[in-house]
Amino acid sequence: MRRVITYGTFDTLHFGHIRLLQRARALGDYLIVGLSSDEFNKKKDKKAFHSWSERKYLLEALRAVDLVIPEESWEQKRKDVKLYHVNTFTMGDDWENKFDFLSDLCDVVYLPRTRDISSTTIRTAIGSLEC
Repeated sequence: MRRVITYGTFDTLHFGHIRLLQRARALGDYLIVGLSSDEFNKKKDKKAFHSWSERKYLLEALRAVDLVIPEESWEQKRKDVKLYHVNTFTMGDDWENKFDFLSDLCDVVYLPRTRDISSTTIRTAIGSLEC
């Protein structure tokens, strides 16, 4: 069984997230998603609209996702790759070369982002709507 892992906040879940997760899953037989905890997001100066448990619930509803684990720090990735016997680590290509340090443990693959969509774009557009 080939295990794949990816990480993210996955707030304001959208088409680009779904495509990324489907392509990540296609790299193996089992997809693990390291979901940034609310506390870790604070350390990254990020504020998610949905709580960790709500984002986890959304991810678990997707066919492509087999397991959701909490991401508590940048440093945990090496430990997770070993703990979950990961064959492939993947992230969007906006992170190109940032995780090459894992290549001694597993394959590292950067997937192209879906153009013209992001959580920031969606939140900005929603904020500009008049009610």
